[in-house]
Amino acid sequence: MFAEPWEAGAGPADLVEIARAADRAGFAYLAVCDHVAIPRRLADAMSTVWYDPVATLAHLAAVTGRIRLLSHVAVVGLRHPLVTAKQYATLDALSDGRLILGVGAGHVREEFEALGADFARRGAVLDETIDALRAALGPEEFPVHHGKRYDFEGLGQRPRPVQARVPLWVGGSSPAAVRRAALKGDGWLPQGDPRDRLPAQIERIRRLRREHPEGDTPFTVGAITEPLYVGAPAWDTGRRTLTGPPEALAESLGAYAAMGVDQIQVRFRCRDRGELTDQITAFVAEVAPRLRGD
Repeated sequence: MFAEPWEAGAGPADLVEIARAADRAGFAYLAVCDHVAIPRRLADAMSTVWYDPVATLAHLAAVTGRIRLLSHVAVVGLRHPLVTAKQYATLDALSDGRLILGVGAGHVREEFEALGADFARRGAVLDETIDALRAALGPEEFPVHHGKRYDFEGLGQRPRPVQARVPLWVGGSSPAAVRRAALKGDGWLPQGDPRDRLPAQIERIRRLRREHPEGDTPFTVGAITEPLYVGAPAWDTGRRTLTGPPEALAESLGAYAAMGVDQIQVRFRCRDRGELTDQITAFVAEVAPRLRGD
């Protein structure tokens, strides 16, 4: 859905160059999604090219200096939470505390079935997995969790995360996902909500958090913007693309902040890696300062 045609043939060198460009430009994070195997019925729509998020983010951590590393999202119900904790705690340690753990319920039935995971109860499994990950990614070398599905105590894991509390953002836009984000997460990653749906979703999150005993802790609301192109493209970038001079893009994107959005994910329409890195540079030089108000 979000990939450009040229990306089908992209490889490790492209990943590294794009990550370095985003790091130099001052972007907040890089994001990598999680799928293990795609069934034939979805292969044309989804592709089968899905780089493993832990391996990929670890590789990109080694070639960048400060940009944060987000799983958007890790389908954590596919794995035991101690396995997930081991992988992402190691990533946080190797990257000197740059991890943001984004989690979601998943949607590909065959993927769950092949791995012996419970697709029908994936929401309930995710709820408990978040609790288990809170324990397993916390400060204790020997975490404790006693739940309906997972039970562990007296099992040590090192290295521990560098961060005292790894940010845990919950993805999804269903009523259950929004509630889960509000009550269990440190942030929300909507999945494709158009602008006109966001205010109601954000208000629901705020209401749920006001009613929650721990709802006064910091919370980050995200949004995925429309595709962008800085300037006047000389090619057809698609009907939903925001294009134009920097001031027009900044004015349009500024509406997200007015809704209560704290961070936006941006993606640029492009025909090759060079055009993408040029768009990254132009956005940071000409659009971002107007968004920050300086």
